[in-house]
Amino acid sequence: MTAKIYTIRDIKTFLSDELANIMSPEEVQATINIILKDTLGITTLEAIAFPEKPVGASKKERIAGICGELKSGRPLQYILGETEFFNCRFKVNTDTLIPRPETEEVVNLIISENRDFSGKIIDVGTGSGCIAIALAVNMPMAKVTGTDISRGALEIAGLNAKMNNVAVDFMLDDIFNSSIDEQFGIIVSNPPYVRESERHLMADNVIKFEPHTALFVTDEEPLIFYKAIIEFSANSLLPGGKIYFEINEELGEATAKLLHDTGYANVRIIKDINNKDRILTGENNG
Repeated sequence: MTAKIYTIRDIKTFLSDELANIMSPEEVQATINIILKDTLGITTLEAIAFPEKPVGASKKERIAGICGELKSGRPLQYILGETEFFNCRFKVNTDTLIPRPETEEVVNLIISENRDFSGKIIDVGTGSGCIAIALAVNMPMAKVTGTDISRGALEIAGLNAKMNNVAVDFMLDDIFNSSIDEQFGIIVSNPPYVRESERHLMADNVIKFEPHTALFVTDEEPLIFYKAIIEFSANSLLPGGKIYFEINEELGEATAKLLHDTGYANVRIIKDINNKDRILTGENNG
């Protein structure tokens, strides 16, 4: 019996039918584009231009397997083992959060406000290294350090730096008992900031698969990481240096007060593309 010959059109139809009940039409299309690029090495335009291009049976089986994992709730980025962030490729696994568009906005702000910066930057709680590496790629005169308490995350971050051809100094460090004794011109962090009471607002696939220690804080001490990083900055941020945080949209004013109370100048809360308080920044007035 002759094996069935599948085409790109067949694959797109299969994925559309299988994913229609678990994603919006926009998400389905975006997911199809990513899967085709990853498994077949073709762009969205190529898929449109050559719908009758044949797809081998092994590729079809791989795509069917990806589809099955998606239907179980597993995030596509973990299934493929990679994702894109700020025009860079990053390996991700369950030791690391999946980089998000809001965090790209933090990176973009830092780059736009510090174009000729040639000092030291530290990314506290670096995870996959996405912030540190994107800054190193786009601010080549800067010396970038990334710290994390997770050895697994740092291993992935190191691989990501090599994959993106940049030198970032990744270090194992606990911000609550830091051994870092350098001074930096920029401190940046996207620390855990989702309160336990907000857990029900998170998507099921986030709850089931992403590392909870990188996401959640208690309702009693929701700003615990910000307090620790600001305390760390007392000796580690140079006079005139800048601090950048990604923040909980519901706690913008409370988080900003920490900087005001510490004597920071030019404290700003910046809204993200969805008009939510997302970035907090200030300058060391010491």
